[in-house]
Amino acid sequence: MSDDKKLQTRLATHTNEELYYRDDGLVSELMGNVSFTQMMFMHIMGRRPTDGETVILDAVLVTLMEHGLTPSAISTRLTYHSAPEALQSAVAAGLLNVGSQFVGTMENAAKMLSVLLEEPENFDANARAEIQRRRAEKQVLPGFGHHLHKPDDPRTAKLFDIALAQDSIEGNYIAAMKRFSALVDEELGRHLTINATGAVAAVLLEIGVEPEIMRGFSVISRAAGLVAHIREEQTHPTARHIWDIVEETVPYTGDALKKNT
Repeated sequence: MSDDKKLQTRLATHTNEELYYRDDGLVSELMGNVSFTQMMFMHIMGRRPTDGETVILDAVLVTLMEHGLTPSAISTRLTYHSAPEALQSAVAAGLLNVGSQFVGTMENAAKMLSVLLEEPENFDANARAEIQRRRAEKQVLPGFGHHLHKPDDPRTAKLFDIALAQDSIEGNYIAAMKRFSALVDEELGRHLTINATGAVAAVLLEIGVEPEIMRGFSVISRAAGLVAHIREEQTHPTARHIWDIVEETVPYTGDALKKNT
């Protein structure tokens, strides 16, 4: 077995006197000296973020933390109603809804953008082909469209502004997303907003986060928001009301009750 195939971990170890996150001493180097955002990036990506990267990542985490009574929050509230002794189960239930339709859509947007940038000289032609293919197959464009924020998502412009204000950011992915957006509008004959997760895809690519791990940052951020929903559920419960609404608005239409008439 080659050295790169041997079983190994570089994430953590310890001695009697110290604990280590990767190669840094938790007690002697990290505690009190790095923020949670910095430590999270260091632990996941294996390098220290620049100050600008930390600003961008903080903005992303704040953006994704809360979206109201969406499927993830409803799942958390209903699960907590069923098992209030297991707060972690309620958070886990909500995190299972961080997927390709809600919150986690930046992964697919980032993959699409990365592929298009593999041939920058053919970007426009390949982008048009991708848009046309998805239209023909009736597929959504990941990172585009929003049922509330029209014509534009205010979070998108803010995230781009924050990212481009950092000295270490080149802006290539943001420029590509904006160009892709213009081509989307031309192909559709109408304006389709870049939503927040589309913007997140571009700015996380700017700081070197690969598409395959990108959804993990959504999970981390959304976990905090779901804890807030549990806290509110403890003081102002809604789960039973949500359950009642479903019972009232989704009637049984089978024949079972007819058997007794």
